[in-house]
Amino acid sequence: MQLESLCEKANPIILETGKFIREQSQRLHEITIEEKDINSLVSYVDREAEKQLVAELGKLLPDAGFLTEEDTPNTEGKTWQWIIDPLDGTTNFLYGIPCFSISVGLKRDDKLVLGIIYEINDDELFYAWENGGAFLNKNRIHVSQRKLLSQSLLATGFPYYDFTSMGKYLKSFTYLMQNSRGIRRLGSAAVDLAYVACGRFDGFFEYSLNPWDVAGGAVIVKEAGGSVIDFTGGENYLFGKEIIASNPFITKDLMKVLKKDFHERVDSPV
Repeated sequence: MQLESLCEKANPIILETGKFIREQSQRLHEITIEEKDINSLVSYVDREAEKQLVAELGKLLPDAGFLTEEDTPNTEGKTWQWIIDPLDGTTNFLYGIPCFSISVGLKRDDKLVLGIIYEINDDELFYAWENGGAFLNKNRIHVSQRKLLSQSLLATGFPYYDFTSMGKYLKSFTYLMQNSRGIRRLGSAAVDLAYVACGRFDGFFEYSLNPWDVAGGAVIVKEAGGSVIDFTGGENYLFGKEIIASNPFITKDLMKVLKKDFHERVDSPV
């Protein structure tokens, strides 16, 4: 199946699951909420949305495997693998903050080739496939063209369970806050990536993310003309738990800051 056709068939599936999530958001007081671990909540909606996505996407590519956040058994496909976050921004959802999304990526062998993000509250469907460009509700999108970090609006996500690199993160955060137009924290990495792709944000950085947080958005940013790298400039952003996504003009400046603070050793003077 061609990627464009596959994306056209997957989009309605994501929209239908988004409709379910939107309906459930109106009855939060009835939903049973469990505490998965510290500062990480998972709900009935997460699990049900994931079941819907796995069942329907599985019909499009019967031989594909799945890598998912919740209870669905993760399976390796010989060639294809769906990478799914059924509800990115769960805490926002539970507290009634209108920024949460569905994120779906598709990997062929070792390469991400298709991405779909649906921001449910604004009814915005972002999608892209390899060599096909990036789109928002059928309109082509592109990353911003701002060339200076000092003119750029950035996005990030705060650590909520892995605080081992908190000092490094705050050092980078402080510098970037003082040397950009500002930093936003929406609470959904998928939405952050989608907003980079359509030029609302000039760049995004975060550490300790999982593959399902970034798989869909990475494809969309790249197809929108952007750059997606890890903090050292490599391509280990899917499983390496650190990501920079930006327009190509400020990528080097962002990487310089994050690489220095996270990876370069500063020896004490003798």
